Amino acid sequence: MTALSSPDPVADAARYQRLLLSLLGSDDPAVVQAATPAAVDTIIVDAGSALRVRPAEAEWSVLELIGHLADAELVVGGRYRWTIAHDQPPLLGYDQDLWVAGLRHNADDPRELVGLFRALREANLALWRRATPAQRQRVGMHSERGPESYELQFRLLAGHDRFHLDQMRKTLAAVKP
Repeated sequence: MTALSSPDPVADAARYQRLLLSLLGSDDPAVVQAATPAAVDTIIVDAGSALRVRPAEAEWSVLELIGHLADAELVVGGRYRWTIAHDQPPLLGYDQDLWVAGLRHNADDPRELVGLFRALREANLALWRRATPAQRQRVGMHSERGPESYELQFRLLAGHDRFHLDQMRKTLAAVKP
């Protein structure tokens, strides 16, 4: 997570979780997540020609941040399903910087990237709506953070949305003339 000071999600996993949960607060995570695609659309319009501009060499552009949201949605969608279907499955971490760079998100078509994010998000929200209370309490074993219930994973992602939407806005403030 570049551009904003935050705990390292691997080296300081507990503090990272607390940060994301604090950004969610007592808000409904499904409502927060449902609002994110429209917020991303607005940011893309606001970005204009600054969409692919990085505020610094080691920081992500707005488009790369959107790519990260799509990557995260893909990864957590798998984690949700493993957690619901398996008994305490291993949930692999991933290096977000390698994904953003390796998948070359700054070269992506923004409409296609947002379309992918929106489709994945809709599928994951539908899964949440049909999950039973017992399924929401099922636990997977995250390789970096330890045991996480489906509900905790879902709440963390809503905080993750807020973190990166804020990061996008701050990135635009830094790069727009």
